[in-house]
Amino acid sequence: MRQASLPNFLCALLLLLPAVTSCATPPKDFNAPLDPGADPLILVEDPADWPDLREGFWHRDELMPALERSLGWTLREHAKQFFPQAGISHEKAVESLVRFQELLGTCNSPDEFEEALRREFDLYMSAGWNGEGGGVLFTAYYTPILEGSLEPSPRFSYALYALPEELEKDRHGTVLGLRGAGGLSAVPDRRAIEASGMLKQRNLELIWLTDPLDAFLAHVNGSAFIRLPDGSMARFGYAGTNGHEYTSLAKELVKDGEMEPDHSGLSSIRDWARKHPERVESYLNRNARYVFFAPITGNPRGSLNLEVAAGRSLATDKSLFPRGAVVFVNTHTADATLRDGPRFSQFMLDQDTGGAIRTAGRADIYLGVGELAEAQSGRMKAEGQMYYLFLK
Repeated sequence: MRQASLPNFLCALLLLLPAVTSCATPPKDFNAPLDPGADPLILVEDPADWPDLREGFWHRDELMPALERSLGWTLREHAKQFFPQAGISHEKAVESLVRFQELLGTCNSPDEFEEALRREFDLYMSAGWNGEGGGVLFTAYYTPILEGSLEPSPRFSYALYALPEELEKDRHGTVLGLRGAGGLSAVPDRRAIEASGMLKQRNLELIWLTDPLDAFLAHVNGSAFIRLPDGSMARFGYAGTNGHEYTSLAKELVKDGEMEPDHSGLSSIRDWARKHPERVESYLNRNARYVFFAPITGNPRGSLNLEVAAGRSLATDKSLFPRGAVVFVNTHTADATLRDGPRFSQFMLDQDTGGAIRTAGRADIYLGVGELAEAQSGRMKAEGQMYYLFLK
């Protein structure tokens, strides 16, 4: 149980004492887990607390394809096993998506659209970092375009690998272990995989890249488009992981004083790697998670095996939040300082998850493919809130 805050009179008294103690607000821990049994969604009861939802009407042509993909997934028999979630039944999830789609297609004005949503839907906010709706930290991910080759060479010597056939997962995608003659054994972490060479010479190599940081970026983002020497593009998406926890490279570099917290974006990491090539792999190996890939056509797919859409697909903790649901994200673009930037307030679909997304206080916005998406992702770190809509 969290410690109660100090009474106001005691804070006032402490202000008169030497500055050895403080009533300062404790820092927000966006990675803090919810208390056992706590609800990840909190009903917004005051209509005055609803955000402006008219954005959906103005951008319905952009929103509709992602919505249709969510609805198609939720209608599948396979989807039923993931409900109820956060108190939402499968039937409620389907009906909510269907009605939202109808309103998006039939309302004649943004005001009519918002009025219908307020009349027919309940709005739930994330329990957030403190379990009480305190807010969510939004970051972003993207699909990098990297240089690579289908054949190894001195220039292209760092491979992306296919999923080993002996890696066992359950129906939810949770890694169980490696299947062998003696049964299941634990899957090694990144350091052990790289050191042992256990994936090499098994026809698991899909593509070769120029340096380990490029391969790592593909791992972190779960997808990559690879420009081949002849100018053509090969596309690879997420196939699975070794089941180990994710560790942020930026946080490790900041912790060791290798870079400042305010300058720990991807461009700074690339600069650091160019200056210290001999130290790169030791830092990469601090992230125990290892990602496997598969060739794809079209856009990358999220954890629901649906194509993700820039600015419309959201990654959340799927052990907490209902898959495929309509979400309104209300935040802004920012950097490591969390200073305000342009508003980011729009409807999204909960279609993915991520290695660092393990609480109600974290979410990841997919921003697309290539250099612009990379630059935008590197600047995206901001507080805000996410709201789920379900029929009353």
